[in-house]
Amino acid sequence: MTQFPNFSTKISNSSLANTAEDAQVSLPEPRPQSLPRKPWLIVSLGNPGKKFNGTCHNVVFMMVDAIAKAKGISINTVNFKAQIGKGNVLVMLAKPQTFMNSSGESVGAIVSYYKIPLKQVLVIFVHP
Repeated sequence: MTQFPNFSTKISNSSLANTAEDAQVSLPEPRPQSLPRKPWLIVSLGNPGKKFNGTCHNVVFMMVDAIAKAKGISINTVNFKAQIGKGNVLVMLAKPQTFMNSSGESVGAIVSYYKIPLKQVLVIFVHP
């Protein structure tokens, strides 16, 4: 549903305005500058180490790598027990380097540090 601005008209010295100069139109107050947007966090849950490469759990690591490549995001930072990549867009990619059952340590730290709203966290995993 479309909302229209709330315009009010004041008429001077009579019940009807005779000219355009007689009518005064009050424009709506300008909206405050929008706050800086928080990034989306896309997290892939898997298991660390070469031993687990190619396993069903780690398919999502390959998926996030494909997103990174397509969007030109380099996942080259290791922080918060995760490999992290930040793009020019408001997206962060993370591959926690903890085992799946401990991934909350990593994801919670990232979300807390960057103050990312939970509704902007996308967690991808495979359950065998």
